[in-house]
Amino acid sequence: MPQNRLQVPSLAELRTHRSEKWRDFPSDVLPLPVAEMDFPIADPIKNLLLEMVSKSDLGYLGSIPELPAAFAAFSHRRWNWIVDPKQVHIATDVGVAAVEVLRLITNPGDRVLINSPVYHNFSNWIKEARLERVDIPFEQRNTEWFLDFDAVESAYRDGVKVHLLCSPHNPLGRVYSRSELLKLAELANTYSVVIVSDEIHGPLTYSEFTFIPFLSLGASAESVGIVITAASKAWNIAGLKCAILVSQSDEMNRVLRKLPIATHYRASILGAFATATAFAEGEPWLEAVIAELDLSRKLLKKLLENHLPHLKYELPQNSYLAWINFSETGLEHPARVLLERGKVAVVAGSGFGPASKDFVRLNFATSPEILTEAVERMAVALR
Repeated sequence: MPQNRLQVPSLAELRTHRSEKWRDFPSDVLPLPVAEMDFPIADPIKNLLLEMVSKSDLGYLGSIPELPAAFAAFSHRRWNWIVDPKQVHIATDVGVAAVEVLRLITNPGDRVLINSPVYHNFSNWIKEARLERVDIPFEQRNTEWFLDFDAVESAYRDGVKVHLLCSPHNPLGRVYSRSELLKLAELANTYSVVIVSDEIHGPLTYSEFTFIPFLSLGASAESVGIVITAASKAWNIAGLKCAILVSQSDEMNRVLRKLPIATHYRASILGAFATATAFAEGEPWLEAVIAELDLSRKLLKKLLENHLPHLKYELPQNSYLAWINFSETGLEHPARVLLERGKVAVVAGSGFGPASKDFVRLNFATSPEILTEAVERMAVALR
């Protein structure tokens, strides 16, 4: 456990921030939708940025071998995953990485599989690449969510070219098991499907669960897989603009070498060096933030049980996004009601898939005080 706890700034200070989260709503709204944390960034990253700005070191991004090396070392320490730094490529952000990869491995009109409820921008990326979306939704049994592997295999057999996998899963906060990932790799090999695994939330997995990078599974995954990820979620630096694409086989690396040259150079120099610093020096801060998030996910559970026991919320296995079921309220648009009556902003579940209208996604990566006030406002809104 970390020795020093992280402290979220006051609400008054947070309202001076310039990010979308703090500018999209009036000052009387508590904004808990956007996937960014309210914690101050790690000192090694802050010190690097201050140094670069003080030296006017703000030119174009060029060669940066430090980043692949740092990611490879981090992956080995964290997950025992042996990454070849020569197979790590840079992009502006995970969205750009996904679109550029989709353009490389598909033709317009090809089909891409997703599993809803899933991060809403998956659909936007598929549309941008001029592809057809195929959805095999998760099935919920009691409190757990399961993939329908028979339906996934049927989709593969019917000509899906790519499976866009969210691992760990946003918004479910679900970590895939080794057996599930191996089954997907087996099916992908059988039906010549490429699995593009978005693993941006991977570092934020809680201690009782194990995140497994897809490409750490051996030859069957390496032959069909590409990972896209970033330090942006785990170290709260999304605005710095840098992501990475990773392959683990000669065949897939040949694909990534065809990325437009601008994919690298459109990343930010600040973002690239901050990302390298995060992976190289940011683990103490990461452990501290996971400890805070662990407390917050449990506090949210307690607050909802005390104030809104008819809502259904299971502790996520990963990250800081709560997936809350409002079905027993009978509300048609729960997120709208929370905003209008409670002045609490969350993300409507309908954006994650057609069967999720009864859900909202709430970001609990904030202070206990703000989280408590948010639930109290929610309770007032639902009276």
